[in-house]
Amino acid sequence: MPVNKTTRSFGQGAQGELDAPKAQKVGLWAKLRYNFDNSIAQGGMFVFYVLLLMMVIALIMVGIRAFIATVPALTQAADPENLTLFDLFWASFTKILSLGGEPTWGDRIVAILYWATTTALTASVIGYVVGAIQRTFARLRKGRSPVIDSGHTLILGWSNRIFPILEELAIANQNVRKPLVVIFSTHDRDFMEDEIESRTENLGKLRIVTRTGDPTNPTDLKRTNLSAAKSIVVLDSDASGDATVVSTVLAIKAINSNPATKIIAELDDKDTAKALAIATNNQVIPVRSHEVIARVTAQASRQPGLAAVMLDLLDFEGDEIYFTDVPALEGKTYGDAVQSFNAASVIGIRKADGKVSLNPAAKTKLAKGTQLIAIAADDDKVVYTGMQTELVGKVKKTTRPALAPEHLLVIGWSEMGRSVIGELAAFLPKGSTVHIVAQKKLVDPAQLQDLSFGPNVKVTAAAVTGDISDLIAAASAKHYNEVIVLGYRNAISESEADAQTMLTMLQMNQLFEAEGNGVEPTRLVAEILDGRKAEIARVAAVDDLVVSDNLAALAIAQLSENPSLGVVLDDLFDAEGASINVRPIELYATVGKEISYAQLVANASAMGESAIGYRHAHLESGDSANGARLNPAKNSMFTPRAGDGLVVVADTAR
Repeated sequence: MPVNKTTRSFGQGAQGELDAPKAQKVGLWAKLRYNFDNSIAQGGMFVFYVLLLMMVIALIMVGIRAFIATVPALTQAADPENLTLFDLFWASFTKILSLGGEPTWGDRIVAILYWATTTALTASVIGYVVGAIQRTFARLRKGRSPVIDSGHTLILGWSNRIFPILEELAIANQNVRKPLVVIFSTHDRDFMEDEIESRTENLGKLRIVTRTGDPTNPTDLKRTNLSAAKSIVVLDSDASGDATVVSTVLAIKAINSNPATKIIAELDDKDTAKALAIATNNQVIPVRSHEVIARVTAQASRQPGLAAVMLDLLDFEGDEIYFTDVPALEGKTYGDAVQSFNAASVIGIRKADGKVSLNPAAKTKLAKGTQLIAIAADDDKVVYTGMQTELVGKVKKTTRPALAPEHLLVIGWSEMGRSVIGELAAFLPKGSTVHIVAQKKLVDPAQLQDLSFGPNVKVTAAAVTGDISDLIAAASAKHYNEVIVLGYRNAISESEADAQTMLTMLQMNQLFEAEGNGVEPTRLVAEILDGRKAEIARVAAVDDLVVSDNLAALAIAQLSENPSLGVVLDDLFDAEGASINVRPIELYATVGKEISYAQLVANASAMGESAIGYRHAHLESGDSANGARLNPAKNSMFTPRAGDGLVVVADTAR
C-alpha cells in the first residue's frame, strides 16, 4: 500500500481533514502595510500619518541641504553676464513651476525636491478630502439618516398607489404651512425620487422626504420618528402580499405603543384585515384595495353618475365628508339639520359614543355631543345658517314602478370580476342576468364555471377568441341594460390590459353606431387600471369610467387625514345599510317648473332620504362628472327636465 505523504486528522469530519497549514512568518513591511490599511479610513490616523511624513521629509531635506553646502560646485551661482542655454531654460521652467529662479545647482535640486514633495502631499490630502466628501454624499444619498421632523404623514412600503396618494395629500394640505410626507421603503433613495418626479404632477408645497430601510425591522423604523407622525400608511407591495404588511404593523407596535397614532394598512385578505383591526383595538384601519375597486365599480354599474359622485367624495378636490359640532341644533331633529346649512349637505350623525348612523329618521333627536356628518367643499364651509321652518316637505303621490329584471354583459374577466358582480348582485332585481365573455387565451375557462351570486341573478359565461364577430354575437343575443368592460389584470401586464380594454370600448361604440347588426346602443362602463390612461380612455366615449389604481389610493389618503371616515365610507359603499342613489326627479318635483334646491332637500327628507345633489340628463360635451352635481347651494334654483335625477342617501337602493 503506498504511503500517503499528506497526513489526515480524523477528529471531526467523516472523511478526515487535512492538518492545518503551518503559520507563515509576517515581515515588518507587511505588518506596517496591514496596520496602515486598517487605520487609513480613520480621519485622525490619516492626519497623523501626513504629519509624520512631513517631519520625516523635513529631516531628510535638512540633511540634503547640509550635504549640498559641503560641495563647492553645487553652491556656485551662475554668472548673470554669461548665462548658458540651460540657465535660460531653467529660468523659464521655474516660472512654470513657480520655483523662484534659484541661482545655484544646490538651490535648484532643493527646489525640485520641495516641489515634488509638496505636490505629492497636497495631492494626497486633496484626494483624501474629496474621497471623504464623496463618501459623505453617498451615505446621504442612501437615505440612512434619521428623520427629526414631527407631524408628518409616514408612508411605509412602495407601490404604484403611492403617486395618487401624494397628489391627494398635496391637495388636502394646501392650507397647511409646511406639509411633510416621509416615505420609507427598501428602494434606493435615487429610485424613489426619480419615480416621484416623473410620475406625479404639481405637488405644490408638499415636501417629500425619502429614506431607505426595512419597514419590518424595528431598528430601521426608529429612524422615521414614527412616534411623532400624524398618521402612518402601510402599503401592500403587491408581490409579498399581507405577510409584509402584518410584519410592518408588528414592528410599528414594537417601538410605538401610542394607540392614538392611527395606522392605515392596505390588505388583501378579509380575515387578515379583521383580525389585525381587532388585535390592535382598532388602531389599525384596514383598506382592502380590491374591495374598494369592486364596490365603486358595482356602484358605477348601477346608475349613471354614481361613479362621479363617489370619486368626488373620495378625492380632495371638490367636496369631502366632514364631522362638525353644531350646539345650536342640540335638541332639534335630523330633519331640521338637513335644512340648516346653505353650503353643506348633511348625510348622517355621529353620537357621543362614536356610533355612526347615516340617513337616520327625520324625527331623530340630536342629543348633546352628537356631531353631524356633512358633505362640503371644505370644513370651513360647514356653517350653520339657520333652520328653514317655512319649508315643508311635500311627498309627490307618484307610485314607484316595480323594478324590472336587468341584463348585464361583462366583457373581460379577472378575480376582480367576481368581486364586482358579487357587490352588484345585491342591487339587482329578481330575474336579472349576467353574461360574461372572456378571451380563452387570457382566462382559464375553468374560472368561468360554477359562478353563483344569489337567487336573484343568473350567470352565464362564454370563452371566445376575441374577434369582432364574437362581440357582435354576444352583444346581439339580447338587449342589455349595460355593458361592463373589465381589465384582464391577472393574465397580462397593466398596460396591455388597458390597451385591450380601450380597444374593446372602441369596438363596442362602433357596434352601437352601426346599423343592421342587431346590436342596440346601451350604457357602457369600463375599468382602467392605470390612472394615467384615463384621458385617453375617455376618447372612447364611455359613459362611466372607473380608474382602479386611484380608488384605493384615494381612500387611503382620506383615512390618513381623517381616520374616522372609515366607517362612513364602508356604509356608503356597502350594499347593506345606507347607499347613494340617483332617483327620478319626478318623485320630488314637477318637470319644467322651477324649484329651489332647498325645497328638493325638504321633499327628499319627507320621503326618508338625505339629498346630496342632482344629475342633469342632458350632458355637456366632455363632462367627466357624467352630469352629476354634488352639494349645490340650498338657495340655488333648479328647473327639472325629463330624465334628470336627484342624488340621495337612502336606506335601500330600491
